[in-house]
Amino acid sequence: MPENGAVSEARHLLVLPDRDAAEEAAEALGERFGLAEEPQLVRDALAGEDDAEDAQWLLVVEDAAGRLDAGALDAFAAEWDGWREEP
Repeated sequence: MPENGAVSEARHLLVLPDRDAAEEAAEALGERFGLAEEPQLVRDALAGEDDAEDAQWLLVVEDAAGRLDAGALDAFAAEWDGWREEP
């Protein structure tokens, strides 16, 4: 069976404090970085919290070509008081 070592799929996870920030960041992310696919928006409830307000919002960014710079994504997420999680 041939190995597929030439293709490497990267995924970046940006953590944002609320839905509004996540939606704004998702729109700006595509424009700034010229993404082919729109980032996936996911609600992540904090452990042990039942209140819908106590949630972080995640932007899942597919980067199959591996062309997105981690430092640039860190700075981008910080503009919305968020951060990038390491894989």
